[in-house]
Amino acid sequence: MKKNTDYGTKISDIPKQERPYEKCEHFGPEALSDAELLAVVLRSGAEGVSALQMSRDILRSLGSGGIAMLHCAGLEDLLEIRGIGPVKAMQIRCIAELSRRIAQAKIGAEDELVYNDPKVIGSYYMEEMRHENQEIVIVLCLSSKGRLLGKKMVSRGSVNAAFLDPREIYKEALSRRAASIILLHNHPSGDPSPSAEDIEITNRIAQAGELIGIPLLDHLVIGDRSYVSMRQSRIL
Repeated sequence: MKKNTDYGTKISDIPKQERPYEKCEHFGPEALSDAELLAVVLRSGAEGVSALQMSRDILRSLGSGGIAMLHCAGLEDLLEIRGIGPVKAMQIRCIAELSRRIAQAKIGAEDELVYNDPKVIGSYYMEEMRHENQEIVIVLCLSSKGRLLGKKMVSRGSVNAAFLDPREIYKEALSRRAASIILLHNHPSGDPSPSAEDIEITNRIAQAGELIGIPLLDHLVIGDRSYVSMRQSRIL
């Protein structure tokens, strides 16, 4: 992240009714910009930089994605921004995690999801996976009634590939005494279109599942605010 050297106006120089906290108090949080909301949460600035300018610097550092990319801001990246120390960096990371949990909570509790509906599954795990900058693969182990018995990340790869071993997947499924499984993996590029390799390994895993007696119900590829269900797309 590039440090910003234009620190702008002090909060005390802004008319009182236009300051983030006072504006929120009078008009509600919905009247605030992204930077103003973040400034209210940060509460205070640091020497030479206001909370509002600090918030603008944070959002600028996230690129064109703006506040939607807050999940991607690591502690080291945040600490490069003037005025951000360990406490404020941790606050920002907690805000991002809180927003993710709120988004998931709106869909429902993980152990109460309907695992026969790709839309529900894709929407829920999108918040968990779409901000990853490496490909990861998660196996969901389900009971005979379609309830979640457990999940495990079985692979973490590069920005465009993840090694996937069917033996690791079914080792986990057997240890959970799963009746069926669902696979999830993300594409950091944001495009959820399955690659030829994705399709090939999915078919191999499905064949292994038929032999073991633990069928692969679906494989969802998670992109940025989008997903592809291989079962729904009739790839699987």
